[in-house]
Amino acid sequence: MKKNFTLFLLSITLSFYAQIPAGYYNAAIGKSDATLRVTLKTIISSELSVTSYAGLYTAYATTDKNPENGKLWDMYSNCNFTIGTDENHGANGGECTNYNREHTTPQSWFGGDAPMYSDLFNVYPTDSYVNGKRSNYPYGEVASISYTSGNGSKLGTSGFAGYSGTVFEPIDEYKGDFARTYMYMATCYAGLCESWTSTSEAAAIYSSSNLGFTSYAVALYLKWSRQDPVSTKEINRNNAVYSIQHNRNPFIDHPELAEFIWGTRMGEQWSLTTELNNVKINFSISPNPVQNELSINSEEQQMHFVVYNLSGQLMLAGQLNISKTIQVSQLNNGMYLLQLSSGNKKSFQKFVVNK
Repeated sequence: MKKNFTLFLLSITLSFYAQIPAGYYNAAIGKSDATLRVTLKTIISSELSVTSYAGLYTAYATTDKNPENGKLWDMYSNCNFTIGTDENHGANGGECTNYNREHTTPQSWFGGDAPMYSDLFNVYPTDSYVNGKRSNYPYGEVASISYTSGNGSKLGTSGFAGYSGTVFEPIDEYKGDFARTYMYMATCYAGLCESWTSTSEAAAIYSSSNLGFTSYAVALYLKWSRQDPVSTKEINRNNAVYSIQHNRNPFIDHPELAEFIWGTRMGEQWSLTTELNNVKINFSISPNPVQNELSINSEEQQMHFVVYNLSGQLMLAGQLNISKTIQVSQLNNGMYLLQLSSGNKKSFQKFVVNK
């Protein structure tokens, strides 16, 4: 029975990557550490074809549209920007005036060179005013606040060990997004990013010492990636970007890669099934079959959930609420797979919807 269930998990886990072209990451199998990073660089840069800088605004209609309200998905503010209409073409004002193009790795760090300048994985749409406040400061955790945006993003003095300058701190909901963005940059542009150290802000992040990062950056981004798992937003954006510039962010497709390159699994060889080795969360679900609300019984706290159908299509995702329940009333009758994750721990369980 255990063997059959393991084989079931393996087949379902592999089907989760249905949006990824068959064999896309095969060259990285069996690689570790620096070799794994360089192999991933080859994979994701070989067909990279970025849009123009002006073309970013057009791309955002596909990559950064909030499906709940049709507005721009801005990770710096709570403004309701209309995509296209509210683009910044020179007008200035306070928060919620308009949006522009935010280089998460500031263009001044890499001299404004292509293709980084218009790489969609590096350039997000954000409120112009908050973007200006962020300036070219590195991301970090603020100890002394000098500015707070409408959604709670903060600017101020760093309180995270390893850097004491001014930093910009996004809200918790998006910290993993930005961590995986920087992991992408340090991988896609391996061999280049090590030289992005011309300012003190840039030198706080990029280095030749830790496979592209400083020790500060490694500690910060691993913390954020563990605390904020991959969301539906990231998965959808990853697929949308792939359709435009023909490459993917491997740290969204396979979040555990961060641990193999910079974290707790350095020295180990990566494979497509390594996520199955992290089945450590003990939990039960009820009722099963379920009609409307699925209850989770676990001592684990702050869990992230993802629900897939048996074809590997993502159906639901989010943080588990305080009551540890998931609303499944929108799902059709059938069998589904629930994945719970907390930090590096992960577990799967089947459930049936029967109304």
